[in-house]
Amino acid sequence: MQNPDVSQWTGRCEKQRGVLDLSAAQKLAATLGDRAGKIGDPMPFLAHWSAFVPQSLTSELSCDGHPKLGGFMPPVPLERRMWAAGALTFHSPLHIGSDITRQSTIRSVSQKEGAAGPMVFVTIAHEYFEDDTHAISEIQDIVYLNIPQQFSPPKPKPVPVDADITEAVPMSETLLFRYSAATFNAHRIHYDLPYAQEVEKYPGLVVHGPLQATLLMRAALRQGDRQPKKFSFRGIHPMFHFDDLHIFGHDTDNGMTLCTGIVGGHQGMQANIIWEEKP
Repeated sequence: MQNPDVSQWTGRCEKQRGVLDLSAAQKLAATLGDRAGKIGDPMPFLAHWSAFVPQSLTSELSCDGHPKLGGFMPPVPLERRMWAAGALTFHSPLHIGSDITRQSTIRSVSQKEGAAGPMVFVTIAHEYFEDDTHAISEIQDIVYLNIPQQFSPPKPKPVPVDADITEAVPMSETLLFRYSAATFNAHRIHYDLPYAQEVEKYPGLVVHGPLQATLLMRAALRQGDRQPKKFSFRGIHPMFHFDDLHIFGHDTDNGMTLCTGIVGGHQGMQANIIWEEKP
């Protein structure tokens, strides 16, 4: 694929201010089945994704619900967008109600040819600060590709059969809609079934990558009293609202490996967590 312009977005930066106020914290907690904390409490891990909402006007959105490309993000001429992977390092807690600054840099824009055709990978580095305290370093990998004529799933990877933990997490249209609302994510594949099926050729509503990552993080945190130092995740296979989604986890020497998936079936998202060292 020839598009020399998109590579010029490498190195582009932007700075944003955000906050997870009490109302936003309550909506996210209710979506996930929790009770929200109060102002000044440590923010749940990965809740910072609800603190920075897109500022685009509705008239400035593309037909898929995403902000139109060509501003901070490069004008990739491919119609399907997916959050492919992420990696986070936690330096210091963020707090509900506190002002947060996010400094973002497009680290790379790369074009490749895959089995499904041309792909563009955009890697973004985010640094989060509360006042002058460095709280989180995050890498996001976004992939763009063409919409196929029909759904063609990737090669499935079986879920583990000897997991230390196995938890069911019921999916539903309502959960996906509420998580879209809690993160102000207008991507229609998560809540608009006719669009997901007829336009993007998915068999159902797609479970958000960040939602799966959050569920995996929460499952890991329930296993002990240690705090995460690093957390990474990678999409393997799309999961849908009708899937019998489970979480599978294995303890490691200093953390856990986890995945979402279907019992006796394929994985959806893989994740790895490294705990902070005990004092």
